[in-house]
Amino acid sequence: MIRSMTGFGAAKGKAAGLSLSIELRSVNNRYLDIGIKLPRGFLFAESFVKNALQEKISRGKIDVFFTLDLDEGDRTRIRVNQKLAQAYCDAVEEIGGMLHLPSGVEALDIARFPDVLTAEKQEVNQEQFCEELRPLLDAAVSDFCRMREREGEKIREDLLKKADRMESLLQAIEEKAPETVSAYQKRLRDKLDEVLSESGILQERILAEAAIYADRIATDEETVRLHSHLSQFRSMLQEGSPIGRKLDFLIQEFNREANTIGSKCQDSEIAYLVVDLKSEIEKVREQVQNIE
Repeated sequence: MIRSMTGFGAAKGKAAGLSLSIELRSVNNRYLDIGIKLPRGFLFAESFVKNALQEKISRGKIDVFFTLDLDEGDRTRIRVNQKLAQAYCDAVEEIGGMLHLPSGVEALDIARFPDVLTAEKQEVNQEQFCEELRPLLDAAVSDFCRMREREGEKIREDLLKKADRMESLLQAIEEKAPETVSAYQKRLRDKLDEVLSESGILQERILAEAAIYADRIATDEETVRLHSHLSQFRSMLQEGSPIGRKLDFLIQEFNREANTIGSKCQDSEIAYLVVDLKSEIEKVREQVQNIE
């Protein structure tokens, strides 16, 4: 199944005791370009996330957003500097005795002195975080890829319709081509009738000129190759992604053959058909840019 390069996916869960949500968004890009937005302190997981995405995604500009619910109560520990607290307490008692003041020292008073209490954040276990992040990341990528596949199926159906349209235009060109040679032969006969009187010379001259003209405007090779390209195009659309780059190269061949037919054609009706054919090829080219 082919996949579009436009998609969105999300998942929520826990990793290393932290509530976490992941969002993936993508747009078209010639190559794979991954941008990862991780909170400060979790940049260690960037390489892990990028490697996991590269396993399942081949093209597109991917933005990955992580939102962490950092429950500071769970990650912060208050440490008491017991020696410093005792020193403050002794100093206050000493001051009270020296100045003949009631000490009345309370714990809250000591806690307010500098460096008695220290808040320390617990470090995240990096290995545990990445291990528990993987299934959550896989869920987000799966959701993301499902959307890409749904979009890809719509693109595939549209491209198959355009391929049928190009096929019908090719057939019309092939049917019209012999009429062009016949019309040229008739115009040539009428022209030679004016200057040549001997029928043997007339017929010989007409056949020779018609043969030269037919060879010059013959588009059999181009139409046969285009039919072959269209058959290959349909087969590739049945394959799974990634096929975007291969399709892009094939469309270049479509354009090359159509341009050659256009340069050879000497008939206005065929010229109109070629214009329609090139218009369909351009529509296909634009649509192919959306495929992974």
